[in-house]
Amino acid sequence: MKLTVNGTHYHIEVRNREKQETVVFLHGFTGTTKSWHSVATGWTDHKLVFIDLIGHGKTESPKSVEFYTMERQLANLDALFDQLELDRFSLIGYSMGGRTALAYACEFPVRVSGLILESASPGLRSEEARRKRRANDAHLVERIVTQGLVGFIDSWENIALFDSQKSLPEKVKDAIRQERLEQNPVGLANSLLGMGTGSQASYWGELMCLNMPVLLVTGQLDLKFELIAKEMASLMPKAIHKTIDAGHAIHVEKPAEFATIVREYLSLNYQGGKS
Repeated sequence: MKLTVNGTHYHIEVRNREKQETVVFLHGFTGTTKSWHSVATGWTDHKLVFIDLIGHGKTESPKSVEFYTMERQLANLDALFDQLELDRFSLIGYSMGGRTALAYACEFPVRVSGLILESASPGLRSEEARRKRRANDAHLVERIVTQGLVGFIDSWENIALFDSQKSLPEKVKDAIRQERLEQNPVGLANSLLGMGTGSQASYWGELMCLNMPVLLVTGQLDLKFELIAKEMASLMPKAIHKTIDAGHAIHVEKPAEFATIVREYLSLNYQGGKS
C-alpha cells in the first residue's frame, strides 16, 4: 500500500491483518521490505508491518536532503503509525533501521511495547566522531555520483562488514544484489547525508530511560557491534543480548534462527502490542 505523510509517499506491506498484536520492521541501508520476507515465512501469530524507509525501495526519494533528517523520519513514522491505527506495537530494526527504531523508541516511547535491535547502535558519542563519519559518508556519496549505482553496489557489497555473506548460496546472494540494484541512487545518497550515523544525534544518554523490554541481537563475527550491544545492554534497564553465529546481517544469513529468537522473545517477555 501507499501512504503519504508530510509530503512523502511511503510504501508499506502488511501481513496477517486480522491479528491484533503487531510487529513493525525497519530495514537497513540499501534494503527494502523484501529484506524481511525470509524472516516472515510461516510467521502467522502477529500482524506484520514492513516499511520502505525514505530513499529506499518503493518509497519516494526526494531530491532535497532536508527530507532525510532523522528528526523528519521519526515524525513521518509517527504519522504513518497514526494512519495505520497502530497504538502499541513491537518495533524491529536492522543497522540503519535499528538506529531509527531506537531513536523512535526514545522520542515516542508510549507507542513501543518492545524493541528488537539487530546490529544497531545509538549513534556516535562525540561531535568529532560524527564529523569524521560525515566526511566518510560524503566520500560514499561521491562514489555513488561518480561510479553510478552499479559501481557503488559493487564496492558496497565487498566491504568487510559483509564478508560473511560471501559464503551464502548463490541464489540468496543474487537476491540481495538485485534488491540493492533496484534502489534510487538519489535516495541512497541523501540517506547517507541526512540520516547517516554522523548526521543523527547520539542516543547513548537516553538508554537508561528506556523502560520497555529490549532484545539486542548481534552476530559473533561482527565484533564491533558485539561490543556496542554489550555496552548498550549494560545501560538499559530491561535489555538482554543474544549472539548468533553470523555476521552483521543476521536476518539475511540465518533468517529462520533470527525469527525463532525474536518470536520466542516476544512470547516470553511481553505482549507484542495491539493495533
